[in-house]
Amino acid sequence: MSLTLDQLRADVADVLGEDPADIPADENLVDYGLDSVRLMTLLGRWRRDHGVTASFADLAEQPALEKWVPLLAQGA
Repeated sequence: MSLTLDQLRADVADVLGEDPADIPADENLVDYGLDSVRLMTLLGRWRRDHGVTASFADLAEQPALEKWVPLLAQGA
């Protein structure tokens, strides 16, 4: 099962303790509190649950949901 934008938004909101509606698709998630530890937590979850193969560097280079959707769909 590949990750959808809505699923990514919900997962990011979960690790940040935010409402999913407050997480924009097109903005830098670092500005919302996403740090390397939280990103590794998300990536581990997505690898385990969805078979994601994207690297930490792939996601850290472009920390926006709209950039992640195609990257994470490739590895699922």
